[in-house]
Amino acid sequence: MASPFTEVEVDDRVVKVTNPDRVYFPESGATKLDLVEYYLAVGEGIVNALYERPCMLHRFPKGLAGDKVHQKRLPAGAPPWVETVRLHFPRWNRTADELCVTELGSVIWAVQMSTVEFHPWNSRRADTEKPDEWRIDLDPGPLSDFAQVQRVAGVVHEVLDELGAVGYPKTSGSKGLHVYVRIRPDHGFADVRRAAHAFAREIERRAPDDVTTEWWKKNRDPHHLFVDYNQNTRDHTIAAAYSVRGLPDARVSTPVRWDEVPDCDPHDFTIFTVPPRYAELGDLHEGIDRDVFDIAPLLEWSDRDAAEGEAPPEADPADV
Repeated sequence: MASPFTEVEVDDRVVKVTNPDRVYFPESGATKLDLVEYYLAVGEGIVNALYERPCMLHRFPKGLAGDKVHQKRLPAGAPPWVETVRLHFPRWNRTADELCVTELGSVIWAVQMSTVEFHPWNSRRADTEKPDEWRIDLDPGPLSDFAQVQRVAGVVHEVLDELGAVGYPKTSGSKGLHVYVRIRPDHGFADVRRAAHAFAREIERRAPDDVTTEWWKKNRDPHHLFVDYNQNTRDHTIAAAYSVRGLPDARVSTPVRWDEVPDCDPHDFTIFTVPPRYAELGDLHEGIDRDVFDIAPLLEWSDRDAAEGEAPPEADPADV
């Protein structure tokens, strides 16, 4: 017996969605079709977040009750209009053709293929080795709370303002907060990570009771928040703006305004609440491409710190 399906029109594409009534999020009963309708509702926002970036897919073929699949390569059976970008992984001397979103139809097709989360690179296919996005990841420790994340976000905003950089915050969809800064794509991953480390060290200096930049997780104070500069390493990805997360309440990594950060609660942003918010506010990250920052001052901070005897960030194998 053939599985049930429905056809969804996306601009000039038609995507066949099989098993639309399969429950993906047990806590709410939200289905695969609910997930499709969520991504349609935030269409321009999710496309803007993923546009021309290599994208890893976090798939749940049986919903959250089943196994999670981390997929670099585009799933088999893609229609010819779904675009990809080929990446080379030196450590294994292998290549992978990853999803490269240029239109909403590609997002909906990926959801049809059981994708819940979209994790793009911070570079684009024009030159995948030159990031154009600096990512500040405020990652709370095991004994941290979101109030600490909010305090540190205030320090991050302060330092970005001093640098003349425009940060675009969003909830991580889990316990933390991300801030994205568009940068000129004229440095490799190692330099962008070095700049991110220098920035993280400045946040640590200003908020020593809240922040750590300790590389080794086992050595971190569990009460401290880690400013995770490693998210700027090659092939490290985090959930995109407007990406749903694989959590029972169908939470969403949601753009917020800076004035919302002190009072927002990540649990409030779900596939049910974000569409009306999006309809009212639009894409809060829409202007990010117009606010481009040159990381040269951060590289100068890194050189200064090294001259003063501070250890540089340890090399990550993915940077080699």
